[in-house]
Amino acid sequence: MTDTRDTPFADGAAYIDGAFMPVRDARIPITDWGYRRSDVTYDVVGVWNGSFFRLDDHIARFRRSMQALRLDPAEDDARIGAILNECVRLSGLRNAYVAMDCLRGRPLPGQRFHPASCRNYIAAFAIPWVWVISPEVQARGAHLIIASPLRIPDRSVDPTVKNFHWGDLTQGLFEAGDRGADTCVLLDADGHVTEGAGFNVFAVIGGAVVTPDRGALEGITRASVAELCGDLGLEYCERPVTAQELRGAEEIFLSTTAGGIMPVSRIDNIVLSDDRPGPVSMRLRDLFWAKRAQGWHATPVDYGDAAP
Repeated sequence: MTDTRDTPFADGAAYIDGAFMPVRDARIPITDWGYRRSDVTYDVVGVWNGSFFRLDDHIARFRRSMQALRLDPAEDDARIGAILNECVRLSGLRNAYVAMDCLRGRPLPGQRFHPASCRNYIAAFAIPWVWVISPEVQARGAHLIIASPLRIPDRSVDPTVKNFHWGDLTQGLFEAGDRGADTCVLLDADGHVTEGAGFNVFAVIGGAVVTPDRGALEGITRASVAELCGDLGLEYCERPVTAQELRGAEEIFLSTTAGGIMPVSRIDNIVLSDDRPGPVSMRLRDLFWAKRAQGWHATPVDYGDAAP
């Protein structure tokens, strides 16, 4: 594997519209609708110890999101996988946060000013691993709030299609900081829990692991939690979850690509599990990382010198 510490790719590698480059040189046109209208979808896959986790699942979800938004780039799924591998190979990273985006451009002069007139293109990058919640915070359990902004209605923006409509979540994160918490979760207009800032939410209620069945991304790590619950003989259920249920849960934990399974020890200043990660959360978290180390759902990165 090439040592990239003193190369332009030391901070990461990117691909935009057919070309690879150091991530620090990556640019998109400011007139493109992907930027000006947030007319874009994306996905993120993790690399840990030199292997992608559930790469095919992430690319398949990315494709579904593109189809839902009528985005049709030139690259097929196999090519997207090769692009992601090349971004990691160029960076030399063993642990990486790897993003794939599909953006809508803008109509050329003389064309109808309509999204159907815009070209669609792929952007991707690999940078050093990102923790949504740091290991230090996970060790004591994250402090969570139910923030006052409501999640964008799913009839307006489909939460199963990854998007950059983060205005509600951004407000919630600022509110969490103002209230001395680490992060936030949002409710829908009916008072049901949806999701947080980059993660799915789980509650342990009556010994069962429960997660919202609406208003949230169908997370790849959430699917992994369901598998792990089966391994441990834990009941797993996707159903509506109220704010009252979440505040009264025995345990709460979160899941995301950029962090795995992340325990919570407080919600709205209510202390859970003696103010530390709960036993079910820790069993799931420990098993998640143990199976990852054993190659569970792993696709090794090809760090050879040949470009795809």
